[in-house]
Amino acid sequence: MTAKPSVGKLSAPLVEALVQDAETLRLAVERTATGARIVDAGIAVRGGLEAGRRIIEICLGGLGRATFQADTRFKRWGQAVHVTTLDPVIACLGSQYAGWSLSEGDFFALGSGPGRALAAKETLYEELAYKDSADTAALVLEVDKRPPDTLIAQIAKDCGVAEDKLTLILTPTSSLAGTVQVVGRVLEVALHKAHAIHFPLERIVDGFGTAPVAPPGADFITAMGRTNDAVLYGGEIALYVEGPEDEAEQLANGLPSSTSRDHGRPFGEVFAGYNYDFYACDPGLFSPALVTVTALSTGKSFTAGAYEPALVERSFGG
Repeated sequence: MTAKPSVGKLSAPLVEALVQDAETLRLAVERTATGARIVDAGIAVRGGLEAGRRIIEICLGGLGRATFQADTRFKRWGQAVHVTTLDPVIACLGSQYAGWSLSEGDFFALGSGPGRALAAKETLYEELAYKDSADTAALVLEVDKRPPDTLIAQIAKDCGVAEDKLTLILTPTSSLAGTVQVVGRVLEVALHKAHAIHFPLERIVDGFGTAPVAPPGADFITAMGRTNDAVLYGGEIALYVEGPEDEAEQLANGLPSSTSRDHGRPFGEVFAGYNYDFYACDPGLFSPALVTVTALSTGKSFTAGAYEPALVERSFGG
């Protein structure tokens, strides 16, 4: 059996490059009293789009690339993030997915990135039969304040590294970097939904995704709405899968956001309708707008879903 790649080892040079270029990228780097490294990508500093692009690649565990490209699909929003991976399941679910719940007192965050695979706290890792081993750990937290020192110490312990080998990258949703790194999850949400509808993950061979860069919101709720809408109504992905052709077609039909009962309104309105309870939203909504799945056994492709330019404009233009 081929050994699975180490997302921790592959992403470590990307983390070091981010820190090395922090001043140019408008980031701030500090050490806690016990040595953990904190990278501020938009709390007390401006950050930027390029920082967000690099953070996507760190989240993907060094197994993916993120690029900016021109996008003519939406009249006013002409820039998109395009994501490709070498191993979509490990890159997106084993690393990028924000699945590690971290809390202490009034602080709460979902940890994303390669450090997750060191701690392997989620049952998902049992299904993936994957646990990483590396000397350093990095996590991305979509927050607007620093975690408590005691929680930082616990994160390092759970990852099995010394605190001075831990890097936490903080990306507020309303920042430029935060906006880009959330939109860069367009392929990840498709993989997560494929898992939720019980498509065998081992049959997903390759894939890519594209979503428009949303304008950052002035506050968390607006920013969360816009970044979600970029994917739900403007995101497009392609997957290449093994197995019977009819099952590739079923996957395509089951993936788009249009399969959800909550589809058809900007996410901010959906969220407000549930009294801002994220977990009351239909989880099936969190997937790209347009999906193409290709059956490698026959070469036939199946497409489902559609862009929603009016909803993108309604969300982004407000």
